[in-house]
Amino acid sequence: METKFNSSILVKLLILQCLSVLCAAQDFDFFYFVQQWPGSYCDTKQSCCYPTTGKPSTDFGIHGLWPNNNDGSYPSNCDSNNPYNQKKVSDLISQMQQSWPTLACPSNSGSSFWAHEWEKHGTCSESVLDQHGYFKTALNLKAQIDLLQILRSSGINPDDGFYSLSSIRNAIKNAIGYTPGIECNVDASGNSQLYQIYICVDTSGSNLIECPVLPNGKCGSTVEFPSF
Repeated sequence: METKFNSSILVKLLILQCLSVLCAAQDFDFFYFVQQWPGSYCDTKQSCCYPTTGKPSTDFGIHGLWPNNNDGSYPSNCDSNNPYNQKKVSDLISQMQQSWPTLACPSNSGSSFWAHEWEKHGTCSESVLDQHGYFKTALNLKAQIDLLQILRSSGINPDDGFYSLSSIRNAIKNAIGYTPGIECNVDASGNSQLYQIYICVDTSGSNLIECPVLPNGKCGSTVEFPSF
């Protein structure tokens, strides 16, 4: 009788422990909303492939909406039981093709990119956003933050020219009210170039906030803004 009772208690404790781990895995402090410049993605030794729908528009594209913690760590792959299901976002696909295009090789439709983003990052926000809500929230943020127009308004154009990192940062901060994170990569000639812009959003996915921590962007003081 005692053994049966102890076993029952043990099972309950294990269940509680599993639930607490699951809850912890889905806990986060803010989102990084990340947009990337296609010209910089493609202008590397690795190059790129246009999606099967054709060359994307000359604009920043969404990379992802990433749950993050104030200490710089982040949860990932939080729910293997909730894989990407394109049927759940069927009404958003045309918008995603336009605003969230894939540039990975070989050329593809984008579904594997979106699946990766949902399964690695989106599942860690499902206590706040379901699958449709996750993609819709990112698309809404993209519509709200027109990075290319913001930069062009400050005379910063994708013309293969070089611009100071501070001028890029200040142009975005003056437009949205918050300091962005800026990430660079290196082109085939070894030049530092503007690659990704990180903007921080609260856990509802609705409100821009000052970033609790900024990514290490590995940028020079002057960076190239390549054409696309």
